[in-house]
Amino acid sequence: MLRKIFTRLLTTAITLFGVAVIVFVVIRVVPGNPIAMMLPPGATEADIARLQALYGFDKSIFQQFLIWVQGVLQGDFGTSISLRQPVAGLVLGRLPATLELATVALVIALVMGATMALVGTRYRNTKTEAAVDVTSGMALSIPDFLWGLVLILLFGVLWPVFKISGRISPSLDIDFATNFFLIEALLRGRLDVVSNILSHSFMPALALAIPFAAIIAQLLKQSLKETMHLDYVTLARTKGYGENHVILKEALPNAVLPTLTLVGVQFTFLIGGTVIVERLFSYEGLGNMAIDAVINRDLPLIQGIVILFALIFTLINLAVDMLYVVLNPRLRHA
Repeated sequence: MLRKIFTRLLTTAITLFGVAVIVFVVIRVVPGNPIAMMLPPGATEADIARLQALYGFDKSIFQQFLIWVQGVLQGDFGTSISLRQPVAGLVLGRLPATLELATVALVIALVMGATMALVGTRYRNTKTEAAVDVTSGMALSIPDFLWGLVLILLFGVLWPVFKISGRISPSLDIDFATNFFLIEALLRGRLDVVSNILSHSFMPALALAIPFAAIIAQLLKQSLKETMHLDYVTLARTKGYGENHVILKEALPNAVLPTLTLVGVQFTFLIGGTVIVERLFSYEGLGNMAIDAVINRDLPLIQGIVILFALIFTLINLAVDMLYVVLNPRLRHA
């Protein structure tokens, strides 16, 4: 077990280093001079040279990379070119918003996906199962940002019951100590603030959750179908247990393991999907900041965001692998 953890940690470190190298090289070979974009039209060569020296762009790519890696190892991701603030503070300041949005989306996806899978399994070989299959197919065939546009039209324009932009209403009287607004409002018992936050995050979260729920539904239903033919499930039926008990108490615990792995892997893609969805709903998260950084060619900020995303992805995959080993005893001694 400890050997597996050490191997996965080593793999994670190598992966992050590889991502750092690729990102650093790629964003520097893209045409365009971020320093020139910072200066007014009448700037002189001396002004450009001064700023290039300030941000280290006057050195070779290899030297820049070494300086950047040394800074990262000390927690210094550089200074944002467009915002003139430390990258670490900017990125960590927006990260809670994205994590909260992705978590709300995950909860919605799990509820929707599990419900569809259980209904499809309970009423297998009927029109209800066919309806579940058609619904999940439609949900999966439309990307999250298009679902976002549909939701804005339905619940923001035709039936305006949810907020279509922002993370929280500025008029609310509350001073947050952290950027985890939803968690902090729940701990303080401010249900009015919780309602306001959920009203803002519901549509972007639902847009992210719909395709994710379809994937969960399809895999879990297939896994349940295979499990329903196993001997111990048949034995449960012979004991007189009802179909609902057989599905929920006997088949589901084993059938959920493959889905668990999928949820962990797909959750990383869900976080990646926030980049476009956050922009669509003007949600003040990390994805929205990433698009601004690309538009402004803010290289230090782009690097910081990409590395943070890569760190989140690898840590989630590591956690899923470890959880899968814990839940499946056969893998502990493999």
